Amino acid sequence: MTDTSDNTANTMWGGRFAAGPDAIMTAINASIEFDQRLYPQDIRGSRAHAAMLAAQGIISPSDEKAIGEGLLTVLSEIESGEFTFSVALEDIHMNVESRLKEIIGEPAGRLHTARSRNDQVATDFRLWVRDRCDIVIECLEAVIRAALSQAEQGADWVMPGFTHLQTAQPVTWGHHMMAYVEMFGRDKSRFEDARKRMNESPLGAAALAGTSFPIDRHATAAALGFDRPMANSLDAVSDRDFALEFLSSAAICAVHLSRLAEELVIWSSAQFRFVTLSDRFSTGSSIMPQKKNPDAAELIRAKIGRILGATVALFVVMKGLPLAYSKDMQEDKEQVFDAADNLVLALAAMSGMLTDLTANRDKLEAAAGSGFSTATDLADWLVRAAGLPFRDAHHVTGTLVAMAEKKGIDLPELTLAEMQSVNPTITQEIYSVLGVHNSVASRQSYGGTAPDQVRAQIARWKEKLA
Repeated sequence: MTDTSDNTANTMWGGRFAAGPDAIMTAINASIEFDQRLYPQDIRGSRAHAAMLAAQGIISPSDEKAIGEGLLTVLSEIESGEFTFSVALEDIHMNVESRLKEIIGEPAGRLHTARSRNDQVATDFRLWVRDRCDIVIECLEAVIRAALSQAEQGADWVMPGFTHLQTAQPVTWGHHMMAYVEMFGRDKSRFEDARKRMNESPLGAAALAGTSFPIDRHATAAALGFDRPMANSLDAVSDRDFALEFLSSAAICAVHLSRLAEELVIWSSAQFRFVTLSDRFSTGSSIMPQKKNPDAAELIRAKIGRILGATVALFVVMKGLPLAYSKDMQEDKEQVFDAADNLVLALAAMSGMLTDLTANRDKLEAAAGSGFSTATDLADWLVRAAGLPFRDAHHVTGTLVAMAEKKGIDLPELTLAEMQSVNPTITQEIYSVLGVHNSVASRQSYGGTAPDQVRAQIARWKEKLA
């Protein structure tokens, strides 16, 4: 719970200010309403800092023991819901330190030795974003595995491939699913790369210039799982590129989720019926009993708006700030918190949808040959077998498509005589390439839609995930 009562003075500012801020200043200045979720990282960082101070002889072992045990008590109170957060204390750091002082008394005042709230918040936030990278990576793996399962099941199921949402060429269901495996795989690698870059510790940079105390920044970095301390104290407290990179990766990932969600919305419609969504991820209508609405997919599709908005907001906050810390940077967290929460939720919903999804093989195959989808195969045959330049073959094929369209039939239904009236080099062999199964089987180039190629890519991804 949060206590919104004001205090007449805030002791963390020391003797510089005779009176405390009024209610408006308190409201705009306080961040505890949202940064309280940093409590695990704040307490973890403080315990590592206290342990280092004791190891360096800066505080006594007894003070370090009291601080460490007191912080665990604070952690327990927060996790049990017994802790009261105070708006008057502004943020999570001062709320924790104030309660620590109530628990252990005078030793609590030594915790902040050789540390500033500037490096403290930078450390807490970096730890939080790093933790969310791990969660997002795990969620992405779940989505990839679900898409792989769909691909494996339908590695040789034919369906129409689209450009401009118009039938283009036949592909396989497995090939289409593997396209998203590749996209989400790149998303996963972006978060992994971002995690590597952000895994440096700001702790010990103090306010901006470092500290005169003989601290061991390598020890606190190691204790918190960082690869190393950040090499410049100004940079350590003043940049939020790690959060920007997280948000940028999140926005790209959300775009991929939105594209797949859009296809699920279209494919589950009565006009397509390519897929059937499970009841777990659909809703009904309040007045139309026949409706089964793809609400989960639609909500996933909408998440990009929030996530992209958060990305733009933080870029705008950071774009004009001089070194080192400015209070503007308090506005760095709410956007990241919201984007991370919504990305994780969208990924979880998508993995669930894909796991439960039923692809309707008969509907997919029936649609695969529509819209003259094997026209390119006809043109390719004219190049290979009849020796026509591709541009000439393209023209012949276009003429045959127009002929079939006028008759209201598909290409394979044209007679050989009708085809030869356009180009006499066409033989009976042409019908062997006009079937959709023959079409997809012929696409044997690396990364193509041929079932053998699809299965090879599935095997490659299974090995990567293993």
